[in-house]
Amino acid sequence: MTIHNMQTTTFQKAGFEQWKEAAVQSLKGRPFDSLITKTIEGIDLQPLYTQESLANREQPIRAAKKETGWIVAQQPYATDGQQFVVELKNSIERGNEAIVCDGTKQLHWDESSLAEIAQLMKQYPIFIINMKHGNSFLKVFSLVPEADRSSVNGAICVSDWIIPAGYTNVRTASADMWDAHHKGADTVTELALVLADAANQASKADNFSDFADDFFVRFAVDTHFFMEISKFRAFRVLWQAFSSAYGVAEAPYAPIIATTSLRSYSKLDPYVNVLRAGNETFAAVLGGADVITVHPHNIITGPTSSSVRMARNIQLVIKEETHADKVIDPAGGSYFMETLTSELVDKAWTLFLEIQSIGGYDAFITSGQFGKLLEQRRGDVSKGKQSLIGTNVYAELTDTNFTDWEGVQIEGRLAEPFEKLAALQKDSTTRIALLTFGELKDFKPRADFVSGFLATGGMRAEWSPTFDNAQQAVSWLADENPNYVIVCATSTLTETVMEQLLAGLSEELIIDAAGKYDSELSEKWLNAGLNGFIFAGQDKVGKLIAINDKLKGGQTNEQA
Repeated sequence: MTIHNMQTTTFQKAGFEQWKEAAVQSLKGRPFDSLITKTIEGIDLQPLYTQESLANREQPIRAAKKETGWIVAQQPYATDGQQFVVELKNSIERGNEAIVCDGTKQLHWDESSLAEIAQLMKQYPIFIINMKHGNSFLKVFSLVPEADRSSVNGAICVSDWIIPAGYTNVRTASADMWDAHHKGADTVTELALVLADAANQASKADNFSDFADDFFVRFAVDTHFFMEISKFRAFRVLWQAFSSAYGVAEAPYAPIIATTSLRSYSKLDPYVNVLRAGNETFAAVLGGADVITVHPHNIITGPTSSSVRMARNIQLVIKEETHADKVIDPAGGSYFMETLTSELVDKAWTLFLEIQSIGGYDAFITSGQFGKLLEQRRGDVSKGKQSLIGTNVYAELTDTNFTDWEGVQIEGRLAEPFEKLAALQKDSTTRIALLTFGELKDFKPRADFVSGFLATGGMRAEWSPTFDNAQQAVSWLADENPNYVIVCATSTLTETVMEQLLAGLSEELIIDAAGKYDSELSEKWLNAGLNGFIFAGQDKVGKLIAINDKLKGGQTNEQA
């Protein structure tokens, strides 16, 4: 009877309100809305999505990807053409499936190296980025016999250059969002700009079909995992709508080339970039990218053979372990992903129409919108609203390579302000001390926070002995003579010792207090010689710059 009861038992279906009630109980007094995440795109990510989430939208979206899988397109790094060929062949033997050439760093190409590339082009697709029309690498297209050119596949975009005749399967018209992405563009802006750029190019073509058959898009893929998946899926829907506006019922296939973003890459604790690259690559896979390039974790300062190998293996491991290359639309059917994709489609199409109304792609590029977006992103990183692990949180004070590699040129990396601050401390002899008062359990949270706060600017702080009163701290400071100190204690104890402490210190010593206090008390301490405060939610970059300026001899008090 027990077995029969178990086999016939059913469970009551839980609705949204029941899930919401359970969530509220687990929050222990915090409002349910605290679970909603607001994005830079103006989208509110909900804690729970149900079938009802799609009730007022179209049917679930299915990404119109052409076939399963993707091309592993890893870039060789070399000092000349001969080494490029060697590295390319080596990478192909180890899982790379394409020829990728970045023209940022110009190489010397001899005829024999170009001839070898011409042979490889018959077997592997070619993708060219950041290349100018005068680059000697482009001679390779003249070396392939005309009879063999139709067998060459790939996608390139070189301004003011026309590919030789016969390359019917090499696409040369693109909307490349790499620069826009790194200038601060959010997902909605990128999608809208792709359409605006496509509209601009289509207007110059003899007919839409010829243009569309030659078109591809290149996206940088960032670390906002679900948003990036939805970005790729949304493009497929938008491209279909865009094509239908030109009277084309079935949109010509537009391949998506994905390259891992450098916006979140950092010179500080660079191995975290491996995790970022893995996150970004998997998002591109689930979103349906056709071609994926993964940047090595140390590309900002210069890739090494081991970092190139690690970057290549990210894609190979995903293929081997997830089998995502066997599925057309891995994210399809998820209420969350379908809803988010639909929201991006709606917002991007609306913005696209707005861009067209102000003069199109070129008008938007010169409108100054990028500066506002980048400023907002950097502000979020500086205030801790967006985390860059190893940079603005959990910073490691290790020996760091601050050089810039000539093979990559990028503006808009969010870690740059912190890198510049950390570089100032590379050979610094400044002594920083945390003045601790009371019991360990009371002051440790603030001391840990301040240590981490300073570490994001490359500053190492030592902890003082534990003091019971201000006089003990004054005596210790007179013996140790640090350059900068921060009082770390409970708010109550800080208020008890601060006035006596300030009265007993030399004018040369810079002193801050951990925590936030009421304006009247803060003003009183500042007038008595306190430099400022360190607290959660503060503009870290602004505060760290102020500390550096003060240590160099600034005279004014501040409350950053």
